[in-house]
Amino acid sequence: MRIFLILGLLFFSIHAKSLFSNDDQANNAKYINSLKDLLIATQKTRGLTNSYLNGNESALLLIHGNQRDMRIAIGVMESLPLASNPIVLDRATNISQALVQLNNKALKLDPNVSFDGYTEQIEQTLMLAQTISKQGSENLNTLGKEASVLMMETILPLTEQIGKMRGMGSGIIAKGSIKNDQKFAIMAMLGEIEDLKSKLQTQMNSILLQNKSKYDANIENNLLLAQKSILTYADITRTKVLSDSSSLNPDDYFTQGTDIISTLINIFDSNNKAIMADSKGWI
Repeated sequence: MRIFLILGLLFFSIHAKSLFSNDDQANNAKYINSLKDLLIATQKTRGLTNSYLNGNESALLLIHGNQRDMRIAIGVMESLPLASNPIVLDRATNISQALVQLNNKALKLDPNVSFDGYTEQIEQTLMLAQTISKQGSENLNTLGKEASVLMMETILPLTEQIGKMRGMGSGIIAKGSIKNDQKFAIMAMLGEIEDLKSKLQTQMNSILLQNKSKYDANIENNLLLAQKSILTYADITRTKVLSDSSSLNPDDYFTQGTDIISTLINIFDSNNKAIMADSKGWI
């Protein structure tokens, strides 16, 4: 009887965890973590540069710090095994070179040109993220596949929409006026944010239904915090930035957006840790 009990426990343990370690999954997790760091630093650089070019001189020191973080993230990406993939290498190299050139001249450009330049490279980085998610999916465990899609195709795009709104909104507040094309752009961002916010909740709930034990205890609280803080930020943007931003401080608005992105990155990191743990297996 005791033997059957032991065998039963072993079966459920193996069922909850892969039998063999998955090095491909572990390497993918390391690369996408560095890619995430690059994306976040680039988003901050874009927003701070836009705020500075619209008259907020206090943003200058923060710009240089985030440009340094961009260089660090690129260096880590180049050192990882996935960088040897020809497609990944080619796209990552193009992004790296373009960002170096943009950082060197961004503070001398028109605000809109600088903003669009960083946005283009962020879009390229998101495309690289989706390439990694799709190309490596066949070598991932079930949790790795589901969590990678969530991270690359929902969380990172959501941080980008929040980041764009944060950057454009802080520039509008710093300047004290808004153009019609900016209004339409922010309204489009608000729609994308709402869709991605709902998608995040649905996908994360589905993953937790089968894998909750593999996640840290804060995951559900962070999900709830993200949902509430995004709603609040969207409301401020609609009622203030789109109409009367005179009562807002550009640094405060920027920081509020940054706090939301930090919460989303905590959710991203929880998924990445779960993927890393799942990649170890029993053998």
